[in-house]
Amino acid sequence: MSSKPTEFNEFISAQAETLFGQIAADKLQRSQHDVKCGLRNADGTGVMAGVSRIGSAQGYYMRDGEKTAMEGSLYYRGINVADIVDGFIREKRPGFEETAYLLILGKLPNAKELATFKQMLEEFRDLPPGFTENMILASPSVNIMNKIARSILALYSYDPQPEINERDLECELTKALHLLACSPIIVAHAYAAKRHYFDGEGLYIHRSRPGYSMAENFLHIVRRDNSFTDEEAKLLDLCMVLQAEHGGGNNSTFACRVLTSSGTDIYSAISAAVGSLKGSRHGGANAKAMEMFEYIKKDVKDWKDDDEILSYLDKMLLGKAASGDKLIYGMGHAVYTISDPRTVILKNLARSLAEKKGVYEELALMEAVERLAPISLERTKGRKEKICANVDMYSGYVYKMLGIPPELFTPIFAVARMPGWCAHRLEEAWSGGRIIRPAYKAIALDEEYVPIALRK
Repeated sequence: MSSKPTEFNEFISAQAETLFGQIAADKLQRSQHDVKCGLRNADGTGVMAGVSRIGSAQGYYMRDGEKTAMEGSLYYRGINVADIVDGFIREKRPGFEETAYLLILGKLPNAKELATFKQMLEEFRDLPPGFTENMILASPSVNIMNKIARSILALYSYDPQPEINERDLECELTKALHLLACSPIIVAHAYAAKRHYFDGEGLYIHRSRPGYSMAENFLHIVRRDNSFTDEEAKLLDLCMVLQAEHGGGNNSTFACRVLTSSGTDIYSAISAAVGSLKGSRHGGANAKAMEMFEYIKKDVKDWKDDDEILSYLDKMLLGKAASGDKLIYGMGHAVYTISDPRTVILKNLARSLAEKKGVYEELALMEAVERLAPISLERTKGRKEKICANVDMYSGYVYKMLGIPPELFTPIFAVARMPGWCAHRLEEAWSGGRIIRPAYKAIALDEEYVPIALRK
């Protein structure tokens, strides 16, 4: 019995080496068959897969058939996000619920409609009886995103009518609002379980509090002492607004639409979106950006020396420093070129917060990385196109200054993106019409079947 693990490992190792060789060879075939790798055209623009009224990210325009850089802008249902943010900040009120209403229901609410919407979300917050004990505490996960996806799938079992009924939009809309309302509770309880079972800390499960906004309620239930300041709640609310939606082509939203196009249920579609957002090339990049900056802070001796910072960035891109990933997390975006509008807003926020907390030197180092990264990318990779810092560069930093632990960075992103996912789910289910099925070029050569006795 003791020899089997060794035998199995040797078998897997040998097979993996053969498989890796095949996969590496396949990469060379892409250019020969005009494959739209990543569903992107050769100029980096996305392959057109549909139409949507929900969100629009704009970072370039086409001039004479050429992709031309421009300042980035983001629109929710045709309204500039900068105007939405300016509106609720000027009136000194939270904006996430209003943003969720706009995205899911298609228009800005009046005062009465917004009040009713908030009351509904408050009623829908509670998880089913025994759900936390049986679905979260009984099988805790070290990765909270994994637990969110599993919990959303588990909610199917508690729904008396879980399957989609394309004749009943009201029923599907109710499910969407339930998921929006209870997702912060799932995150908070999954975090409590992770701290207790994996970090050896006490188990604290808090109930939501009536009258709190979603940002306030999240801070209330996730913190051991339930305490938070008004400024902290407003900052978290703003971050959630900026991460609520980003068009139908981003990876997690497209995953949601792909599953929805098959006719599956909302729980399966949204859990797929969560699984996508978990990836380090998508939502998980905010935590990776903060991890990267810890390396930079430790290894760069003089944070004001551009030459030293640039040299370190070169080493990172060559895989000789930091985590060895050959990436500068937080830099570059599939759409934005000169600027990411979310980053512009968050950077101003981070600057104000850093001054108050006396950690401005860290922010200055981050801005130096943002400024020098394009130079390093051109020197080491030959990349000459416009490149800007994306939202991941500063969102994690703001969360850090709010005292939010890194393992919650991406889960908060998932809670914030829930309105966008649900809106796209509804749009795809009622207007899509066909299952999404892109083509793959088959490149395997024809081979004869060999009887097992004759195989080498």
